[in-house]
Amino acid sequence: MLRLPTFSYHRPKTAAEAVRLKKEHGKDAMFVAGGTDLYPNMKRRHQTPTHVISLQDVPGLASVDVQQDGTVAIGAMCRLSDLERHAHLLAHYPAFAHAVKEISTPLLRNMGTIGGNLLLDTRCTYYDQSHEWRESIDFCMKKDGAICWVAPGSPRCWAVQSSDTVPVVCAIEAKVELVSPEGSRTIAASDLYRDDGIQYLTKKPEELLTRLLLPAPGNWKASYLKLRRRDTFDFPVLGVGACVWTDAQGVVTKASIRLGGAGSFAIPAVDAEKALLGHKLTDEVIAAAGEKAMKPARTMDNTDLDVYWRRKVAPVFVARALLACK
Repeated sequence: MLRLPTFSYHRPKTAAEAVRLKKEHGKDAMFVAGGTDLYPNMKRRHQTPTHVISLQDVPGLASVDVQQDGTVAIGAMCRLSDLERHAHLLAHYPAFAHAVKEISTPLLRNMGTIGGNLLLDTRCTYYDQSHEWRESIDFCMKKDGAICWVAPGSPRCWAVQSSDTVPVVCAIEAKVELVSPEGSRTIAASDLYRDDGIQYLTKKPEELLTRLLLPAPGNWKASYLKLRRRDTFDFPVLGVGACVWTDAQGVVTKASIRLGGAGSFAIPAVDAEKALLGHKLTDEVIAAAGEKAMKPARTMDNTDLDVYWRRKVAPVFVARALLACK
């Protein structure tokens, strides 16, 4: 049986107190929301904080607020199961609500939070194993080792970003709010991530993600499509978040396509986006844009299903996601 290591448990009553505790204990402390990612990682000794800072008593982090300008502020502690059923999100942000519903199982969505899913640890076949299993291969670069077993000659870790919501929030140009002892700041959701399996977040260690800010509904439409072996609960081996902005005539003025599960961050399919500009979403235009998504899909042997098949299916899933944006 895998057991949690010993740690001190803190329950701050304000965001300011939470970030103060994090700064005080430094790298020995970690925030916990629903715990569906952190606690299993602690059991496998991927992460071994001696101080765990719970956010469950911090007020204002579990509400969905529609702002006067039409934007929606979602507290980081909002449970996934509440978001997938939220009437306003279903009506105005169906792609986001669908992505939330695709996460894991109903049981875990009833525990997990949107903040936790946005900050989900990167995953890899050689990393997501017990301590004993990893020890038998002399560990890996992401934790305790020096070699990336996916690409042994590589100077970097190739663990993949496997959140279902990240491709969508990046595609629709959502923002996130971060709080630290120095104050708060708001950045584009896409700027929260970097293409590195180990240092996959740009936020400072002491910063606390407090809110996700969705843009106001407008002349855009988004979709999310997920590929996985088992439709009931698996992580994505490919997750496509697409968003298309059109004018009154239906001509594409801007497009954003993000590929999750195919790299260490939600990869932008830039050439596919460019292929849509100035055109209506006809079947021919969509198919041509989809084909241009194969190159950025840098699939490697770090997750489920065949590497080459996963890369070849990327254009198909991008085309289907774009079709859903018509």
